[in-house]
Amino acid sequence: EYYFLFEENPSKLNKLINGFDKDGIPVNKPYIDVEENKPHYYPISIGQYGLAVFNSFVHSKEETKREHFLRIADWYVNNKTEDIKLGTYWFTNIPKPEYKIDSAWKSAFTQSRAISVLLRAWQITSDEKYFLLAKNALKIFSVDIKNNGVAVIFDFGVIYEEYAAKEPTMVLDGHIFSLFGLFDFIRVSKSFDFESHQFAENLFDKGITALLKLLPEYDMGYWVKFNLCKMNHYPKLDPCTVGYVKLISLQLDVLYKITGRNEFDEYARKFKSYLKYGNIFRMLPIKYKSLKKLNRL
Repeated sequence: EYYFLFEENPSKLNKLINGFDKDGIPVNKPYIDVEENKPHYYPISIGQYGLAVFNSFVHSKEETKREHFLRIADWYVNNKTEDIKLGTYWFTNIPKPEYKIDSAWKSAFTQSRAISVLLRAWQITSDEKYFLLAKNALKIFSVDIKNNGVAVIFDFGVIYEEYAAKEPTMVLDGHIFSLFGLFDFIRVSKSFDFESHQFAENLFDKGITALLKLLPEYDMGYWVKFNLCKMNHYPKLDPCTVGYVKLISLQLDVLYKITGRNEFDEYARKFKSYLKYGNIFRMLPIKYKSLKKLNRL
């Protein structure tokens, strides 16, 4: 099972899911600030839904759930891009105006979801193609966004980008979800592919180190920043919504259980303690100004 239990019900799972194609692959409606108003494939959402279907299969053992999950895994097989430098990766073909992304973009979060789905497909089929694809999807994590990768590389570690833009965006929950995919690979590869296991472990460790270093920058003292984006057009302060503070607190709980680092437990508790009406009312005007500036209302 995954680190979070996702439900298949789209209204509870992801409000952007707008329907399904003939193979049961979810399609998303566009973001509020995107002019083009047509459904599109969104690899992050596809992976989230795939993990929900996998969870249903684990509990029900229904063959229809297994087949549906494998169709989702095969979506990643059939829609990949590959090259020698970056390995295997997936594009999202919808603009992200808030980060000045106007063409297809790469994402460490997408890579993570793909890896998690592909490894589970390999688990239930023993078909090596799924493992090899997941293995090749690690490569881009080592490449900086300056060189068309998905990493923001510091001398103290690496932040993995949910939105690989021209400048760092450093969305907090996206980085943490990226770490979960890397940890999935670490868990399954140690006994038979030690080289790729070490590679994934190194990527994970660098991501953990950077997160521990930068968590204080996300902490507003009463709330949590959504990202550390410093683009000229971007609001100086963009707080998380209430839902994201809850999500990030849960993510930090998971990281504490995975790593044993007390800092994650401390920040999880601290961020949960911010969920008070006084703090919410203090945050809301700032969030409103941020969304208005980004044309996202």
